[in-house]
Amino acid sequence: MTATRKAYRAAILHSIADPAEVGLQASHEYFEDGLLVIDQGRISAVGHAADLLPTLDADIEVVHHQDALITPGFIDTHIHFPQTGMIGSYGEQLLDWLNTYTFPCERQFADKAHADEVAKRFLAELLRNGTTTALVFGSVHPESVNALFEHAERLDLRLIAGKVMMDRNAPDYLTDSAESSYTDSKALIQRWHGKGRLHYAVTPRFAPTSTPEQLAMAGRLLKEHPGVYLHTHLSENLKEIEWVKALFPERSGYLDVYDHFELLGKRSVFAHGVHLCDEECQRLADTGSAVAFCPTSNLFLGSGLFNLPQAERFKVNVGLGTDVGAGTSFSLLNTLNEAYKVMQLQDVRLHPFKSLYLATLGGARALCLDDRIGSLRPGNDADFVVLDYKATPLLDYRIQQSRSIEETLFVLTTLGDDRTVRETFAAGRSVHRRG
Repeated sequence: MTATRKAYRAAILHSIADPAEVGLQASHEYFEDGLLVIDQGRISAVGHAADLLPTLDADIEVVHHQDALITPGFIDTHIHFPQTGMIGSYGEQLLDWLNTYTFPCERQFADKAHADEVAKRFLAELLRNGTTTALVFGSVHPESVNALFEHAERLDLRLIAGKVMMDRNAPDYLTDSAESSYTDSKALIQRWHGKGRLHYAVTPRFAPTSTPEQLAMAGRLLKEHPGVYLHTHLSENLKEIEWVKALFPERSGYLDVYDHFELLGKRSVFAHGVHLCDEECQRLADTGSAVAFCPTSNLFLGSGLFNLPQAERFKVNVGLGTDVGAGTSFSLLNTLNEAYKVMQLQDVRLHPFKSLYLATLGGARALCLDDRIGSLRPGNDADFVVLDYKATPLLDYRIQQSRSIEETLFVLTTLGDDRTVRETFAAGRSVHRRG
């Protein structure tokens, strides 16, 4: 048997385009009895098992997953690693929630040993929930990012992360300065960006916690290192938006603050975007910037309902984010359940094929990584998950009633959670197997 080559047989489904652009039926490929062939950590073939099995070399092991669906690994375009320990904190909206829970929790990450412990737990949770790529906030401490990247490198994960930049309107124990945030971020970029499958994101927390001088430094980092990402928050909460107006009265709006400091671009991801006007959507589209749709946290903190049809109308790239710890689950299946409800409240139907797109290929496009991940296209990294139709008695019974793959997919995104993930693969290697 060739150690680097293996094939996996099961039902297989993946997105190949945005349903909003090509229609539902042209947006995916489905193989009821499919085969996924892996070679050297990449996908070498995908298709009907009957077509591909006769072409395999005799020494290639074929692993058959009964009662299961293989999809690309899930992509989380907005999550906070230091907030793992405060997920499910009670009773506040965004700004009070930050002061009451978030900042005290993040203080602990000055301690590298603490950061190491949480990094291992955080990555294990991602993989247990089928997430193989994530765009991640660290804390203000370089130790947090070093810990996360060290553990992600050992697992050969595709991960994007950055040190928070925050030099005002936060506790003294969590603030840096414009200069130190530049120096620390630059050192982290030089150490980690492009190492293995790791990428760096310049990470000002949000406009209210950065002075103009610090936002200018963020723009400088992007210019000096054109391959890195920009990751921050945008228009999440109405009080936050009013605060931004008071802090930056010379700018026309929240997005204009970032635009002024040249933070928009094809690798810029803005979390939430709940309260965007048409002009802001057009500007995001024009610059290739993306928005992370975070339904569980937007509902949990009472921030509002993301307008997906508006984003589609302007062709804004949209990914899906759990936003842990304001979000209440690491599971993108559970997050899609909440996304469906957010759309229902706006009298819009979120089709299961669009849900699959948001959690996989849409996230890859938001991150400019659709040439590597997000679909099961030959040549892509072999990041994929095996979803178990029989993970729970109720899921098993309900799927037995299913009449189509789109109905099955919808059931998985409404009844599924971490228990549904039978196995997770990163670069062709099993990195989680449910016990």
